[in-house]
Amino acid sequence: MMLCTCTWCTAQAQANAPSALQVGIWASSCMACHGPEGRAEGTGLTIGGKSAEDLFGKLMAYRSGAVKATIMHQHVKGYSEDELRRIATHFSSLK
Repeated sequence: MMLCTCTWCTAQAQANAPSALQVGIWASSCMACHGPEGRAEGTGLTIGGKSAEDLFGKLMAYRSGAVKATIMHQHVKGYSEDELRRIATHFSSLK
């Protein structure tokens, strides 16, 4: 019985942590403005390779309303704080 419980706990922990694929899917909605790999073309802002903490801070500022935007304040409301941190980390890893 103990083995079953431990296996269930491990499976539950893995189920709660999003995969890199899942984080990439969340981040894909950002690419319309911020470009593939976070490298904007045209009027968008390049975010690929920027500091994860800086990106996360900006996302949270949009979410709280401290920073006004045309669309970002709406986008960030659809994600949890953890999801936003993971998205920021994803874009920071794109060098």
